Amino acid sequence: MKYIDRHVHTRFSPDSNADIVKYINKAKELELEYILFTDHIDFGTKDPEFMDFIDFDEYIRFMKNLERQYEIPIKIGVEIGYEKNHKKEIDEFLNTYKFDFIISSIHYGNGMDFYMGDFFVGKTKYESYMDYFKLVLEMVENFKRYDVVGHMDYISRYGPYRDKDYEYEDYKEIIDDILKAIIKNNKGMEVNTSGLRGELRTTFPKDEVLLRYKQLGGKHITVGSDCHFNQDYRADFEDVIRNLNSMGFIIE
Repeated sequence: MKYIDRHVHTRFSPDSNADIVKYINKAKELELEYILFTDHIDFGTKDPEFMDFIDFDEYIRFMKNLERQYEIPIKIGVEIGYEKNHKKEIDEFLNTYKFDFIISSIHYGNGMDFYMGDFFVGKTKYESYMDYFKLVLEMVENFKRYDVVGHMDYISRYGPYRDKDYEYEDYKEIIDDILKAIIKNNKGMEVNTSGLRGELRTTFPKDEVLLRYKQLGGKHITVGSDCHFNQDYRADFEDVIRNLNSMGFIIE
């Protein structure tokens, strides 16, 4: 079975210039059942590039025209950049559009950005990562309008530390609380392959966390490349899917 990449960014995302037609042609070449796009909408960001939201009325019309032109179903998803102080705006946005798939991710917290680095200023690695996991826990406990949690532990991608990685045991209690909330609310976990293309050479979340998710009763798993470039579409899927199957997961 050829699994659909469930985390794909196009030129409509501020941090991508990926060509939509190239994605479509690749999906057709692979004889995929459909293609899914999950462009960004980030609430509460301080990054000027992300403050101008996509016009989703126009976006949907554009995608449906491509669907007719290239004769492949195009499903329209979104990656929500969740921020607790903007929950009302997020709800209003999701009430306006019917998405086929929703990823909920933490990209910044308390007004500070991971990518820009201000989130880490004055903190030890443990303090920074713990603060991040607290934000994820707040999201999964208080927000339920999503299908999967995006790149659950990807804070390690941006940590300005010599050793960016972390040990599950150091954060076991809060990570377990996150996993239990996801399971309780019948939501899913994204296995994000982008970390395999970076210096950590790991998926987000890492295998230890995925195994714990399985032990706790977690079942819903999707795989996403988080591609921002055409060449990364479905990157590392075969190896990751084999690994997930070995853990006993059935990928959705």
